[in-house]
Amino acid sequence: MAVKKVSAPKKPAGPKAAPKSLSVKSKASPIKFSSDEKHYYFFGNGRADGNATMKDLLGGKGANLAEMASIGIPVPPGFTITTSVCKLYYENGMEVPKPIDKEMEKQIGLIEQACGMKFGDPANPLLVSVRSGAKFSMPGMMDTILNLGLNEQTIEGLAKKTNNQRFALDNYRRFISMFGNVVLGIDKELFEEVISEKKHERRVKQDSSLQVNDLKDIVKRYKQIIKRKTGEAFPDEPWQQLRMARDAVFRSWNNPRAISYRRMNGIPADLGTAVNIQAMVFGNMGNTSGTGVGFTRNPATGAKEFYGEFLINAQGEDVVAGIRTPQPISELQSELPEVFKQLKDITSRLEKHYRDLQDFEFTIQEGKLYMLQTRNGKRTVQSAVKIAVDMVKEKLISKEEALLRIEPAQIDQLLHPMIDPKAKYDVIAKGLAASPGAASGHVYFTAEDAVKHSNKLSTILVREETNPDDIEGMNAASGILTARGGMTSHAAVVARGMGKCCVTGAEAVRVNLQKKQFSVGKLTIKEGEIVTLNGSTGEIILGDVPTIEPELSGEFSELMTWADEYRRLRVRANADIPRDAAQAIKFGAEGIGLCRTEHMFFAEDRVPIVQQMILADTPEARQAALDKLLPFQKKDFKGLFDTMKGLPVTIRTLDPPLHEFLPKKEEVEARLKALDPKSDEYEEDLADLQKTLKRISELHELNPMLGHRGCRLGITYPEITEMQVRAIMEAACELHRNKIEVHPEIMIPLVGHINEFKNQKELVVRVANEVMARYKVKGLTYMIGTMIEIPRAAVTAGEIASEAEFFSFGTNDLTQMTMGFSRDDAGKFLKYYQEHNVLPQDPFVSIDQAGVGQLVKMGKERGREARADLKVGVCGEHGGDPDSIDFFHQIGLDYISCSPYRVPIARMAAAQAAIKMAGKVKSGSGTK
Repeated sequence: MAVKKVSAPKKPAGPKAAPKSLSVKSKASPIKFSSDEKHYYFFGNGRADGNATMKDLLGGKGANLAEMASIGIPVPPGFTITTSVCKLYYENGMEVPKPIDKEMEKQIGLIEQACGMKFGDPANPLLVSVRSGAKFSMPGMMDTILNLGLNEQTIEGLAKKTNNQRFALDNYRRFISMFGNVVLGIDKELFEEVISEKKHERRVKQDSSLQVNDLKDIVKRYKQIIKRKTGEAFPDEPWQQLRMARDAVFRSWNNPRAISYRRMNGIPADLGTAVNIQAMVFGNMGNTSGTGVGFTRNPATGAKEFYGEFLINAQGEDVVAGIRTPQPISELQSELPEVFKQLKDITSRLEKHYRDLQDFEFTIQEGKLYMLQTRNGKRTVQSAVKIAVDMVKEKLISKEEALLRIEPAQIDQLLHPMIDPKAKYDVIAKGLAASPGAASGHVYFTAEDAVKHSNKLSTILVREETNPDDIEGMNAASGILTARGGMTSHAAVVARGMGKCCVTGAEAVRVNLQKKQFSVGKLTIKEGEIVTLNGSTGEIILGDVPTIEPELSGEFSELMTWADEYRRLRVRANADIPRDAAQAIKFGAEGIGLCRTEHMFFAEDRVPIVQQMILADTPEARQAALDKLLPFQKKDFKGLFDTMKGLPVTIRTLDPPLHEFLPKKEEVEARLKALDPKSDEYEEDLADLQKTLKRISELHELNPMLGHRGCRLGITYPEITEMQVRAIMEAACELHRNKIEVHPEIMIPLVGHINEFKNQKELVVRVANEVMARYKVKGLTYMIGTMIEIPRAAVTAGEIASEAEFFSFGTNDLTQMTMGFSRDDAGKFLKYYQEHNVLPQDPFVSIDQAGVGQLVKMGKERGREARADLKVGVCGEHGGDPDSIDFFHQIGLDYISCSPYRVPIARMAAAQAAIKMAGKVKSGSGTK
């Protein structure tokens, strides 16, 4: 009898169907592959063809299943189809080449031998799971099918074999819904509606309360949905089911949520996924069966405690999907004590074997334990820091490995607010503390709305439970709240990976998606209203709550001390006021690499004086205004020098064009129109506004970023540079006389030609000598250098270094001028460039190493040829970017400078760069 073929979902045609992933090629010509290449790797019964080092080929899940099998861990037998087959699938017009496809039958035979069952046999059926497994962990991003192999004949055999018809039907309805959703592309909510209606009809709350006839009706209705949505009957032939499921997993590499996840986490698009086909074991066979997930340490805090959740009489998807709220894993000890002891022993062994926190999945089938997965667990950065330090003390890893296990950018999460313990607030509900931190925001109920409003508002994404399709909304939101799910639900795992505050399993919360509101008892919170989440306690709080900055101590301080031992690059901060400088010192800054003096001019009491200076008609009037500014500048510089306690302070002379300090033309014109001719001050106000308007027109530039700014201002208006240098040196002299160590570094911006620098240097030296003579100060040293931010300056760095004592690369402007991208306007297309692989990343975030980076390297090398002791650093935004820091270490810069809150990130990144370059440790795992 011929098997009726069910059509799979339409295959994408052409590369556009697979953006940012493996390209789909036509089958016009046969693809070539080596017949000697191994495409299937068996594992189970104490043997394995692969091992943990083969993640490129077997994916993380397959490699770790092989490793567990090889060291005697109880793993259900199975095999992994390699990532190379995934690539061949796309190259072959989205079909597995026939010789490779045929070979799968032999691999199923090996599972049959190991289990003593037969795939598709009505009397003794082998059922399998089909799971994805990429090189890098992508929780929930790709697809899984369980109980594959069931049909109208094999379900009868399973029922007879287990003497449990309800169990067989329960597995069948699960399989049909998974297959319908994953393979046939049918909305899973359609299947959920059927089972919800049936529970309502039977007046029961749990799936497990449904009886045999209920399940038969659900299966019938599920099949009707598939017939209605696809036009064809559900496929009964097991081999057809298997091939369709395998191909669906390959296709899931290109699904939108997987693409989004890869983009957010910097995972290459061309790796492909492996497919793991494994004999089913059943956690839903009664009260001696169950399933669970766990961690060998607490992934939220790092505490050395057995951590996880389980459900009795359930399958794995019930736990991770948040369908039922699970029990803490500690309660397994009273439910199944022997299994609990075995699980603890195995997972402890796995942690020592992998020398890292393990995230594991397990199933118990009638009292027998099986491990389904282990991997290095995702964790919060708080947990990562504690685990890294503790494992060094436990002699599991070295200091170098500990440092490499921290993702530098995630240190940022340690530096942000927590709920102020002194604050009074109204807790309206409590859920599980799934991911620590605090966040206040306006509530939104769909991922799309969270994304839409996050540009202007802080948002909280509220869901019954999240699913992988919510990934963009979770990324955009400040915090995540779910009414269902546990500590290892999708929401919890993804939020911890993102560093987002998250509360899950808040069962008192009733979400009404249609009305876009949630209720707790009689209280209703509508879309747009504000709540606060405390991810450290699970509290849901009404309104906005004050927060405090965290203290950095304990394990974090110890880890940062180790980082300082290994790094070569010095780390400074960009700071303009004493408060920022003090924060930078607290975070470990070793000086100020950039003080932007123009920021001091924008203070409310100074802008009018600056405007007087700009509007002055004569040098004398301009000088009079500058004389008023000098005390303000001197006070600022004294505060910075005093705060830095002898550390170097690099002060940049005025950089922006003068028009930035004047009001906008439209504002002046509006004020002109609003003048009252009857007012006593009318004539005076009219003259002032007309003068301002005239000056705005005179200063107007078509391209101000390349206009009259930086050293060009100091050359044409030398009195501005004179005032600033006088303020710097007077502040330094006064502190020096009081025995306070001071190291000023005066930096001239936007130099493109040696003569520009000479002009300003002569002025600086003259004024500095005058001030020191007037104060009768000896022994005070200062340096004069320049920002290298114009490509010509990098090319002629040797000439400039003959006069300059230090270079600081202003990589923001250097990127702008080298790439021809306006910083203010490039955002309109840079996102598109990254999404379509025109550029690998935003060059203003991570330095363009092949272009802009080569100018930095050239400038440093040519500068050092002319002046061997030339100090060279970076003070653009790239000074806080870990990838850029690695590059700056490689090319031999002396220091980097970044915002105060990125100083710890820079210290860690600099240490990792030094360790990697020295080749002491290959790589680390942990928060990434």
